[in-house]
Amino acid sequence: MKIRRSLVSVAALATLASLAACAAPESDDDGGDASGSDAAQATSVEDFGDFDGLVEAAQEEGELNVIALPPDWANYGELISTFEEKYDIKVNSAQPDAASQDEINAANQLKGSDRAPDVFDLGQAVALANVDMYAPYQVQTWDDIPDEFKHPEGAWVNDYGGYMSIGYDSSAVPEVTGLDDLLKPEFKGKVALNGDPTQAGAAFSGVVMASIANGGSVDDIKPGVDWFADLKKAGNFIPVDPTPATIESGQTPVVIDWDYNNAAIKNEIDTWEVVVPDEAAIAGYYFQAINADGPNPAAARLWQEFLYSDEGQNLWLKGGARPIRADAMAEAGTIDEELWANLPEVSGEPVVPTDEESEAMASYLADNWAKAVG
Repeated sequence: MKIRRSLVSVAALATLASLAACAAPESDDDGGDASGSDAAQATSVEDFGDFDGLVEAAQEEGELNVIALPPDWANYGELISTFEEKYDIKVNSAQPDAASQDEINAANQLKGSDRAPDVFDLGQAVALANVDMYAPYQVQTWDDIPDEFKHPEGAWVNDYGGYMSIGYDSSAVPEVTGLDDLLKPEFKGKVALNGDPTQAGAAFSGVVMASIANGGSVDDIKPGVDWFADLKKAGNFIPVDPTPATIESGQTPVVIDWDYNNAAIKNEIDTWEVVVPDEAAIAGYYFQAINADGPNPAAARLWQEFLYSDEGQNLWLKGGARPIRADAMAEAGTIDEELWANLPEVSGEPVVPTDEESEAMASYLADNWAKAVG
């Protein structure tokens, strides 16, 4: 069957319904941030008087610290530069190629300093394991976001999503139609996974995709681990984190990653092809959150307002990602219709792991990935 271009399908709603029940973080009466600003307690723009008051408070801070946002990931480079120009706020982008867990680690290590991250963009498993670190905030477009895709008090909100895919250079390897093609001798030393699945959301979902394609399920990720072990045994899997540089150099001619990341490569390399396997349509959203201990609380909240505005959502769409407000914007006529129409249709029923399923799979990976694949 064909599904809508957004991920807000009946199947996705059903599997994500349990996420809204996560407990809200406890408030910190002292502010909990490095500056002690009242902005750290703000839960909506009304706490600044109005939007102009938020902009003024953010500009007084003058900076925003982000982390793990590669410029070629979901068009984050343009998102950052547009925010800087629009609001005259410097964005400090740390560790752009870091994984979700690295974001949390950095927040803990840099807590109380002016270098701590102000905001997070996290994979599901890591996001839901650290809810007590987030500051609740509801953007002005809050009502456009379905309840199933946000914490009830705004501790976290899904931001953009996509499907797991296989990207490959058709000038370097044969045509790829499914995962089992990657086990063939022609792919020796050529297949990369975006990150360590015990730490990175994209890699985690890549293993889930392999599991579903090989008879497993969201309750049983072992077949996916076994498949990657077979890929390594065949000499086809390479333990290299793919980047635009490794792809352009030919070091990683096959990459398992989100479709919007592979689509960005296709924009640069004419021979790059992107396939979402029919046998395993793994869908997922990333989670946006504010660090309760961030040093620039007003700028963090202005960043959220920007990301969930029509402008910010269309910039994610420009990067090939499916923004969380897409359906509401399409209905209102504010979405970029050309970009929206050009998103690839995906065959098969989407699979979106729930909180409990992700936690169980993450536990299995923590115990078995290194032993099986290294």
